Amino acid sequence: MISEKTQALVLAAGKSSRLKTNRTKLLEKICGQEMILYITKLLEKLAINSTLIVGHKADQIINTVSQHHNNNINFIEQSEQKGTGHAVMIAQDILDKEYILVLNGDGPLITDTLINKLLHEHESQNATISLVTSCVTLPAAYGYGRIMQENNTVRIVEAVDYTGESKESCCINAGIYVFTKQFLLENLSKLTTNNKKNEYYITDLIKMASEQNLKIHTVHAPFDSIRAINDFKELWEADQIKRAELISYWMQHGVRFLMPHNVLIDHDVQIGSGTVIGTGVHLLNGTKIGADCTIESFSTIKNCTLENNVTIRSHTVLSDSIIKTETQIGPFAHISSNSSIGTQSEIGNFVEVKRSNIAHKTKAKHLSYLGDSTIGSHVNIGAGTITCNYDGKRKHKTTIQDSVFVGSNNTLIAPLTINKGAYTAAGSTITHNVPENALAIARAQQVIKENYAPKLKQPSEPEKNNSRNNDDSDMLFMGAQKADSETML
Repeated sequence: MISEKTQALVLAAGKSSRLKTNRTKLLEKICGQEMILYITKLLEKLAINSTLIVGHKADQIINTVSQHHNNNINFIEQSEQKGTGHAVMIAQDILDKEYILVLNGDGPLITDTLINKLLHEHESQNATISLVTSCVTLPAAYGYGRIMQENNTVRIVEAVDYTGESKESCCINAGIYVFTKQFLLENLSKLTTNNKKNEYYITDLIKMASEQNLKIHTVHAPFDSIRAINDFKELWEADQIKRAELISYWMQHGVRFLMPHNVLIDHDVQIGSGTVIGTGVHLLNGTKIGADCTIESFSTIKNCTLENNVTIRSHTVLSDSIIKTETQIGPFAHISSNSSIGTQSEIGNFVEVKRSNIAHKTKAKHLSYLGDSTIGSHVNIGAGTITCNYDGKRKHKTTIQDSVFVGSNNTLIAPLTINKGAYTAAGSTITHNVPENALAIARAQQVIKENYAPKLKQPSEPEKNNSRNNDDSDMLFMGAQKADSETML
């Protein structure tokens, strides 16, 4: 296999100065994945042994790549960045394959099809150097080097060194090369810094090969498949292209997007056929959506599993949770932190569920907070119910067993268990466990004082007469407070 003859060098040491931040562009995300990982995962898919040449923010790049590749990618640090040619020069001692694939780390749109084509044509053409070219109307606007052919020679002129008309020579260098190892070992030491940047250019190797009458082969590719990223505008453009590819793929697999240009979707999201995605939806970080689901507008779903026939109403936020078959969530619901919502359950308007497991056919339809809870099946959670799970130091669990009816505006103070079939009265503050099939009432007894309201509305005496003795209305009000306190349950 050709991959066994190939070794890859990924140039990843640049300072990302055009980003105008202190970050490295290689860790900026496109459709939820760091840019550099598009290259490293591509090479892993092709079974090509890879080495990253790192420099700026080297520790961060090494850490990110290692986490996703089990430390099976090599790294060489280019402590002083002296150009692309210098990056290859410092790696020449580790070159041990017949073909050396060199590419930049900022090309997230490169495909395995293109790399395979480049390698196979390089071998079949018996070329010394093969490189990818493309065409763009205004190369100067993108900063690419230009392919120049004259007097039977081929050379690449970098954008900063180009002095011709801006509209001329629209054939550009994509920065993806295959060299024979022997040619590199014989010619790397000949590179010079005779250019405006005083750097060693890898592109000078093409001119050397041409002058030595060695075979140079080119493979053409569409510009949108080789775009490099230098600033946030180009990052946005690449993100749009990648997202359009993802949405087109899922459309072809039976998913309907009502307004596809307004949907944000990550590269590792999975969606079942028959599902409908509304406008403004964000599908993030490995979310898996089953068949025949409905995700209404402006909902955000991150790292969740939704089984079949789930309905997510508008403006709902889900993260790190499981929503089971035929369940309805929202609108304006929030479910997070490894929660699980059982089949045919309903979580409604302004309900938050956190670190909780809810069984099937349970309803919490209005204005509730359910945290650190285990809730059984066929449970009704009344509007305004809150599980008080935090005492200022520790989190405590609330357990609500099957077929419990929790009245509206309940405060459930954990740790607490409400046993099977029990009821709690509306407006209760429940502090003790409730036995099976019991009714718990925990509220003050209502007291009625006929025709008392007008007395509370009597105007007080002028402030100057307001001495130690309270006026009649104050005394009446104090008396009402005392009466209430004496009639508490």
